[in-house]
Amino acid sequence: MATTMQPATGETTKQLINYRTDGGVGVIEMCDLPANTYTYEMNRQLDDAILKARMDNDVYVMVLTGAGDKFFSAGANIKMLASVDPTFKYYFCLHANETLLRLEHTPKLVIAAINGHCVGGGLEIAMAADIRIARKDAGKIGLPEVNLGVLPGTGGTQRLSRMVGKSKAIELMVTGNTFSFEEAQELGIVNDIFERDGFLENIMEYAKQFCPPNKASKAVGRIKRAVQTGWEIPMESALAVERENQQLLFQSEDAKEGLAAYVEKRPANFKAK
Repeated sequence: MATTMQPATGETTKQLINYRTDGGVGVIEMCDLPANTYTYEMNRQLDDAILKARMDNDVYVMVLTGAGDKFFSAGANIKMLASVDPTFKYYFCLHANETLLRLEHTPKLVIAAINGHCVGGGLEIAMAADIRIARKDAGKIGLPEVNLGVLPGTGGTQRLSRMVGKSKAIELMVTGNTFSFEEAQELGIVNDIFERDGFLENIMEYAKQFCPPNKASKAVGRIKRAVQTGWEIPMESALAVERENQQLLFQSEDAKEGLAAYVEKRPANFKAK
């Protein structure tokens, strides 16, 4: 059952984010048809949904997707941006940065289920996920903000360059071209492409493999955190981050179970403890 992330009193009460849980997976759906463009109000609700999934001990994986079958998200609502002053735009970008950092900071796997066109700020949201899976022949992907006279301002310049390298990222952003999911997969932006039929069902099956009893979800989350933090700091410091995360896992029941199952030559039964 979808629940509404309520904005603050005095703001719009329109439901822009649908949130539900299913078998250990928290599903966050952007819902502002036709293109699921985001506004400050949507970002507030998205922020609330991320925190809700973060704080729920029965949620081990997050899935981000868009309502409908045409758009994951077309990015920021251009009409909204055209109607507000530069100061609002700055704080709008700052809040979007903070919201997407929550995804990277949370020690739970985040999967972007790209079910349609994923352009501009939509791709910036997807790049904050840990794994991106696209729906075959469902649309285009890219950062075309240069065509509006601006740059990708909610993490695009930084996350894309870290994925594909500086020179290729600059080329993709200054041309402003959009490209196919297959090209995105070759570049390393998209991890995999699933068939159109049964896309979300297959995404959920994929996500649940990282939940107990199938996987030690604490280990999955700490692998994610070690990489996300370690990528940005010197090697010696990154190795310290890795050791600290490993020490936390050594103290877990799942680590004991995993080692015992290996010795006893049986499947492990993980409990996220």
